Amino acid sequence: MRRRPIYIYIKPRLVKAMVAFVVLLFLFILVERNLRETILTVANAKAIQAATETINLAVTSKIVDSVDYRELIHTVQDSSGRLVLMQANTVKLNKISSDVTLEVQKGLRELGNERFNIPLGQALGSKLLASSGPLLRVTIVPVGTVQVKVLDDFEEAGINQTKHRLLLNVKTRVRIVIPLASSEAVVETQIPVTETVIVGEVPQTYIKLNLGTSK
Repeated sequence: MRRRPIYIYIKPRLVKAMVAFVVLLFLFILVERNLRETILTVANAKAIQAATETINLAVTSKIVDSVDYRELIHTVQDSSGRLVLMQANTVKLNKISSDVTLEVQKGLRELGNERFNIPLGQALGSKLLASSGPLLRVTIVPVGTVQVKVLDDFEEAGINQTKHRLLLNVKTRVRIVIPLASSEAVVETQIPVTETVIVGEVPQTYIKLNLGTSK
């Protein structure tokens, strides 16, 4: 007695779903194996840009335009009006550094609660498909400490004139997380605090202590 062949009927809709699943799985493996580094590079650039903007906003919110150079740098002149001594106001500068550090930490924590997406076409560097393709979710997680240091810069500003600038150097590390991959990046930026123009020679005596905070 012959056995009748058994036929299994599969609905066309189920076949399409299975084919779509296989295609998506293939694309996922292709992206994960061959394009992960490219995607991470683009995500790092976006994350560093976002973190830098957050730091700049945090700093400018604590440094108002009314900061007076004379409150931060004490100068002494001799009897002929020649500048002979410059001394940093360590109390004032350390207060600014501490306030900025706390504000930057707060801003980075808030940034860590946000998510932003990168179209796959943009991650692949395609100009034609820059806004197309699946969206890759990127998360920024602050790690390590926030280091804030006060720097200064002397620059020639004309005949017998020198521009003296005070800057805040902010440095920290962030972790960039995308599906199934992550990396760390250093974010460092400098924000001007105040400046002045020194007429005459820069004094030989400049008391500048090591100013900076790390939290």
